[in-house]
Amino acid sequence: MNNGAGAEPARILIVLHQETSIPGRVGTMLEKRGFHLDIRRPRFGDPLPYTMAEHAGAVVFGGPMSANDPDAFIKREIDWMAVPLKEDKPLLGICLGGQMLAKQLGARVKAHPKDQVEIGYYPIKATDAGEAMMRWPSRVYQWHREGFELPKGAELLAEGQVFANQAYRYGANAYGLQFHPEVTMRMMMRWTTKASDRLKLPGARNRRNHYAGRLFHDPAVERWLIAFLDHWIGRADQA
Repeated sequence: MNNGAGAEPARILIVLHQETSIPGRVGTMLEKRGFHLDIRRPRFGDPLPYTMAEHAGAVVFGGPMSANDPDAFIKREIDWMAVPLKEDKPLLGICLGGQMLAKQLGARVKAHPKDQVEIGYYPIKATDAGEAMMRWPSRVYQWHREGFELPKGAELLAEGQVFANQAYRYGANAYGLQFHPEVTMRMMMRWTTKASDRLKLPGARNRRNHYAGRLFHDPAVERWLIAFLDHWIGRADQA
């Protein structure tokens, strides 16, 4: 896409799941790369495009709901993911978004067999394929009760101890992440306050661990996110 004088900036479709949700650090970094964020909330009636011709890529974010919920908007979003996949446009699913992508690809999303959760910072380890792609952080921020199976034909990029599948690539341009690289300190404060009841679930870290973990581990996550976005989408003038 040529973004010369007078041209509209390349657009990234941003799919959010709550009225107050924001794209966090991922959104900020994409804007700094010259992209315009086309934010839509299908849960509240926003349509999704029939083609990705007017978008450089799409990011589907997380939310408190499950990819297994019977709500009509969940099914619509999962079905819609066939559009960027068919057109081979960059697609990134984060937490719920990564689980929805896995379901679109025929994999299951399910709870831990011992009802463990990941809420806070947890270790991950890159696979050989992940290491060949880039350097990964040793711990990442998580907020989920379910995980995805690895879809058939997908390549596992990072593994975890509680939920084995933490990141995968399907084809050249589609990625699913279980963790939350987009989270800012403000988002963390809101989540640990408004959803404090989830900090009592089996395996969840206490609030102090969340903040201490961010101090120690977030610089590496931020560096990873910069490198990942370089790899996944680049800059608007390159789209």
